[in-house]
Formats: sequence, structure tokens, C-alpha cells
Amino acid sequence: MTISLAKGQRIDLTKTNPGLTKVVVGLGWDTNKYSGGVDFDLDASAFLLHEDGKAKGTDDFVFYNNPTGGAGSLTHTGDNRTGEGEGDDEQIIVDFSKVPANITRIGITVTIYDYEARAQNFGQVSNAFVRVVDASNEREVLRYDLGEDFSTETAVVFCEFYRSGTDWKFQAIGSGFAGGLAALCENYGLDAK
Repeated sequence: MTISLAKGQRIDLTKTNPGLTKVVVGLGWDTNKYSGGVDFDLDASAFLLHEDGKAKGTDDFVFYNNPTGGAGSLTHTGDNRTGEGEGDDEQIIVDFSKVPANITRIGITVTIYDYEARAQNFGQVSNAFVRVVDASNEREVLRYDLGEDFSTETAVVFCEFYRSGTDWKFQAIGSGFAGGLAALCENYGLDAK
């Protein structure tokens, strides 16, 4: 049975699901009635964070142009440029057994590509969600529906995974940023230039 979380909630992931080592993080969204003449391209990314809460380099940042990171522990499965269709729009596979020991958190984010030129923001996005699926049996473990809490934001931290001893936990974040991917990179310690 899937557990549905609300913003801010935390849950034990690996302790309450013994044997869970590899998950598919599915992210999805729809766009409201929008007639800007161009596609609405949202992009999922993952930031692997050290003890100080910062990413240190390319291996700590996974997205469509750098699909593998964290010493092979995270894999982005590809860019969906329209968000059309049902189900997950983009996915990131996380193998907790391979995450380097110096990584304490993994931030899962979504940004709007070329938001300035296209005059787009998360106020035009609906039905955004993140779900965690056990990769071994395709069972949905948990789901967080973000709701319609956004207006001018162009980047959102959907959730974070974090270490607790030898276990991994999940936190529903739902925190928005102005400034797109550059703002998220700066927040997580990377230079977006």
C-alpha cells in the first residue's frame, strides 16, 4: 500500500522496507491551460550533498545532460520535453547501496527550462507529484502530491533523501525558488555558469 505524504513530512524508507536498496523516483506534472505558443519543458535533477549541505562537483549533480552521478549510484533516465501523457514524466533511479559514504542527502528538484524567454512559472503547473517505487518489484512505496502552492517560482525542491545511520529516510519538501536551475545550483553550492 502506498503511503501519501504531506509537505514537511518525513518517513523511514529503508528501515520500514527491509531489503529496499534501489528505487525509481518518478516525477510528474501537468500544465494548466496555457497558450504561450511554446512547449512547457520541465526538467528533473538530483543534487548529491555532503555533510555541509553542498554539492562539490559534476559527479554530485545528475540531470539530462549528466545522466549518471554519485559514483554510479544515481541515473537520470532521460528528458521529457513536453510532459505529455499519464504517469511519470521523468525518472531518476537511486541505488542506495552505491551512494558514496560522504553523501548525506540527495535533493530531488524540478526546474522550468528557458522560463524567462517563455514567460513560464510553477503557477502554470498542476498535479505535480513525486513517487518512490521499489525497483525490484515495481511497488509504489510512497507518494507526495505537491498541490497548487506555487505562483512565480521557476524551480522546486520536490523532496530529499537523507541518511540516518545506515538507513535512508525521505522528506517531502515542496520548496520553491525564483531563478530556475541557477538558483538551485547556487543553493546547493554549485556554479551554474
